[in-house]
Amino acid sequence: MPKNEKPFALDLLFRALADPTRLRLLNLVADKEICVCYFVEILGISQPKISRHLAYLRRAGIVAARRQGRWMHYRLLTPRDAVASAILKETLTHLRQRPEMRRELAKLDSACCAPGEFELPEKAPHPSIVSISVR
Repeated sequence: MPKNEKPFALDLLFRALADPTRLRLLNLVADKEICVCYFVEILGISQPKISRHLAYLRRAGIVAARRQGRWMHYRLLTPRDAVASAILKETLTHLRQRPEMRRELAKLDSACCAPGEFELPEKAPHPSIVSISVR
């Protein structure tokens, strides 16, 4: 580790992974960059609550955000720290095995293919596939 780089905060990572809503968000952003409006519809949770959880994941260093006009897009960041990266990867692998998490992914896929079925704001950008980046 370079001299001026701080060690990855594993305690913050574990706290980020300790909340069911944040796990649901991570499950959805694991393979795609997603606009916040999709989270609202798929998870059935208010936008302020989702934004609060996404901010927590950003502080933990495992989600990145980018603004496109008035839309915020979120994607997964893989930590440089090998231990933190392995923990996150293993967590995502196990999430994908849970039936409720698979159902939410299917909703995301159908929202991408059939946006008329969901109450998304007009002109909401579609999720895009991204490769997992290393910070």
